[in-house]
Amino acid sequence: MNNYTVQGLHCANCTKIMEAKLHQLKNGDTIRLNYATSQIYLPEEIDLKAVKKILLSDKIQILENNASDRKSGFETEQDQHHSVREITKKHHHHHHSHDHPVTGSSKAVKNIKFVFILNLTFSVVEFILGALFNSAAILSDAVHDLGDSLSIGSALFFQKFSAKEANERYSFGHRRFSLLGALITSIILIGGSILVIMNSIPLLFDPQPVNSRGMFWLSIVAIGINGYAAWLISKGTSKNEKVLNLHMLEDVLGWVGVLIVSIALEYTNWFILDPILSLVIASYILSKAIPNFLESAAVFLEVVPTGVDMKALEDKIKLIPDVHAVSHLHMWSIDGEENALVVTVYLDSEDTQKQEQVKEDIRYLIKDANVTHSTIEIVVDEEFFIQ
Repeated sequence: MNNYTVQGLHCANCTKIMEAKLHQLKNGDTIRLNYATSQIYLPEEIDLKAVKKILLSDKIQILENNASDRKSGFETEQDQHHSVREITKKHHHHHHSHDHPVTGSSKAVKNIKFVFILNLTFSVVEFILGALFNSAAILSDAVHDLGDSLSIGSALFFQKFSAKEANERYSFGHRRFSLLGALITSIILIGGSILVIMNSIPLLFDPQPVNSRGMFWLSIVAIGINGYAAWLISKGTSKNEKVLNLHMLEDVLGWVGVLIVSIALEYTNWFILDPILSLVIASYILSKAIPNFLESAAVFLEVVPTGVDMKALEDKIKLIPDVHAVSHLHMWSIDGEENALVVTVYLDSEDTQKQEQVKEDIRYLIKDANVTHSTIEIVVDEEFFIQ
């Protein structure tokens, strides 16, 4: 059996359907498609061209493992690698494997549910102890954590939807629901931070005594709980989990500040440190939440994915043999992780094999841009023949 990496598998159900189609080929009854690993396993005697043709009918491409087998006919393997780096410069750190939509989302739901319960429970404790200790910093953090709980609850709701497979209404799948959760979370963070700033400024002019010893022990417990939650969420890959990980890191840093302030207040009467800490935490949150909001909004506005050079991509497509013009070239992100592309290519050949080769070459050019949905329209330009 030979195994190859495939690109363009959209869901587990689609994979089973495609595998059934491949089984109809001569000697194809042992073909296996693995959605989790994006691998296809083919018997030695199978017609590879026939397999490729069936896969390409559903925009799925085989990426040859053997470099000598995968020279496109318009440039060397080394040149292609250089081309891909030009097209997707500074973008490789955003790539994700195809197993994330299923296994990643299932794990994300568990992680987000745990963080939701943790934040909701601890925010109630913070309100009670913040009032008892007379600490503006703790009360402000309690409001922030309550806002986190609400946003995490919505994130959990949307993350469950994002794990659903594509259907007739959502042909691209439901993965943007996760992004919508991230957008709402960022908005709540920004609004909560502004409220914290408004409540803390008056305390700068009229500082109040606080229970420093209570602050100390509460901060120790909070650092341990939030630190564990931050570590757990940091393993996730979805946009939602990245924003929620920011929540946990903010809470850890905030409680480290509370710990330091509580130690200082144990030996001094510098009660002004309490509102100052609240303002520092809120300002830090704003500095992180606003860029996250803008990044999520950019995906909704279908901005070209970060690091993708569209001009370089167009130039490389024009270098493919028989291609003399390119139009309607668009690339956008579906959910901040997976990308989609549409392009119209004008050829001077009516040869169907050459047209399929052009499509394959284009998909190979964009393979490192994490494009999982591509539509390539071939137009034979009659004016070219007339000239």
